[in-house]
Amino acid sequence: MFKSIVDDIKFSFRSGNMITRVIIITSAVSLLFIILKAFLRGDPGMQLSFIQFFALPGNPFSLLIKPWTLFTHLLIHADIWHLLWNMLFLYWFGRIVGDMIGDQRILPLYLLGGLVGAFAYLISYQLLGYIGSYALGASAAVMAIVVCAGAIAPDYVMRLILIGDVKLKYIVFFVVLIDIIGVTGSSNTGGHIAHLGGALFGFFYVRQLREGTDLALPVNNLLNKIGNFFQGGGSRPKKGKSTLNVKYRSERKTERKRPTSKDEVSFQAKLDNILDKIKESGYESLTEEEKEFLFQASKK
Repeated sequence: MFKSIVDDIKFSFRSGNMITRVIIITSAVSLLFIILKAFLRGDPGMQLSFIQFFALPGNPFSLLIKPWTLFTHLLIHADIWHLLWNMLFLYWFGRIVGDMIGDQRILPLYLLGGLVGAFAYLISYQLLGYIGSYALGASAAVMAIVVCAGAIAPDYVMRLILIGDVKLKYIVFFVVLIDIIGVTGSSNTGGHIAHLGGALFGFFYVRQLREGTDLALPVNNLLNKIGNFFQGGGSRPKKGKSTLNVKYRSERKTERKRPTSKDEVSFQAKLDNILDKIKESGYESLTEEEKEFLFQASKK
């Protein structure tokens, strides 16, 4: 039975989109973290040291000693419910973002939203000082996805249990409002501030994308370089492979330069028109042909 479950997870990871992969990795790491933390319950000092090794510290000097926590805090959660709600929100809203602007933009948006949330927490810790000495969880990264979805397709309709059809803009507004109210409370103030930092980045990202600046590009370029480094075993590619690639690309560019240029211009113009239509009238105003075009464009 367990082998079958593992095989299903492996298949989902290989064949799924980026949202699926992020959910699988985060859930696996968080569940392991929660289990190990439970085993250390009898030794509170050891348990706290274990948590603080992965969680984001509020003290900047501690962060200098543990810089990896800028990313590891996104992979761990306080408990099952914390993990469950974050992954559900990531799945619901991440599918919309992936369909609208492309699966390749999901991971950069997620990571950058988490980092902005982390810095929002660090700054607030210096100013307030009573918001908790460490932070953990992917809530800020998820909030970046949530607000991005709301900014791209505000009139997209989601069906909520016991409520019915609700436009996305109202759901996002309510979620953000909860965090704004939470900042004034005495519980998890630092977490709510981090969430708002991620939400702000999600909105900023969409604004920049509409103005022609894709903040995901440098992140994807960096991730590709890191991936190529580990796959190739070094920073320099093999000469034979590099020469072949350059020659092939050069020939293709010579043979099909003009048709490819026209196709790209036509494709981009149609995509821009659809995105403008979503901005003005919402996702539901698109025709079936436009929705299909947008779906295919998200795969490029």
